[in-house]
Amino acid sequence: MKKLQRVIVDVFLLAPEEFRLDLTREEVDTWDSLGVVSLAVGIQEAFGYHFTPDEATGLTSVQDIVDILRAKGIELND
Repeated sequence: MKKLQRVIVDVFLLAPEEFRLDLTREEVDTWDSLGVVSLAVGIQEAFGYHFTPDEATGLTSVQDIVDILRAKGIELND
């Protein structure tokens, strides 16, 4: 989960202690349309998975990201 935390913290300019699974898009000022693109690039670089446009724009929380990655067989136990 540390790799995902690094991506989220870097993309959305958060302090590490702000990362949590129930963090939502509404709570993060930088999780806007540009943030969605940056997040998709970060996930691609870190995990090798490219979100579909519907997946990327449908994300509402960190848990959504975890759920999609796990559904694609990507382990987050790092």
